[in-house]
Amino acid sequence: MLEFENTSALDIALAEQTTAMLAADINASGSASLVVSGGRTPMGFFHLLSQQDLDWSAVTITLADERWVDNQHQDSNEKLVRENLLINNAVQANFVAAKNAATDAIDGEADLEQSLATIGRFTVVILGMGDDGHTASLFPDAETLSLGLDLHSGRTAIAVTPPAAPHQRISMTLPRLLDAQQVVIHISGAGKQAVLQTAQEGDDIAELPIRAILNQQIAPLKIYWAR
Repeated sequence: MLEFENTSALDIALAEQTTAMLAADINASGSASLVVSGGRTPMGFFHLLSQQDLDWSAVTITLADERWVDNQHQDSNEKLVRENLLINNAVQANFVAAKNAATDAIDGEADLEQSLATIGRFTVVILGMGDDGHTASLFPDAETLSLGLDLHSGRTAIAVTPPAAPHQRISMTLPRLLDAQQVVIHISGAGKQAVLQTAQEGDDIAELPIRAILNQQIAPLKIYWAR
């Protein structure tokens, strides 16, 4: 775990590391991709990353998960990303929305899976974690959790109705999130550290789905935590 005295120090380090990985992938293959998550935690990181000197036109950005709401809704992750990351230099990046025109997330699964197939292996995936141990929209007790965590399902996106959170959602599955050169868990605060420590001490991924990220051997993992 990489520990930082405050969120500002973390944001600087994570922006620099992410930029370096995106630039290296662009140099090696001509393009790069970044998966981000919503919430308050990544806001400062988004602002710093958007100012980085990078060939943003070669970068595709998408979301680990999304609430099935209009992209102007206050709870939309797309709205958050458009207003805080797809600005400054990063306005030139390509964005793949998770929410599409389907009436609900179940009907939207196939279209998102097709969109994700065009991206290929991700360069960097940056995940948050809830106090209940969920990551992306892989929530404990959600009916589709086992499908989302199944490494052999062949699925890359699933609809999720969280038992205790508002809005139907769509989420990348565990195998799609792990199809990456680098996975990062980005958290802050003593409360999140306590949840993470509990997760590290057990192996029941249905109880704390973040364990599926912590316990896998598929993708390199870094944890960035600010006090």
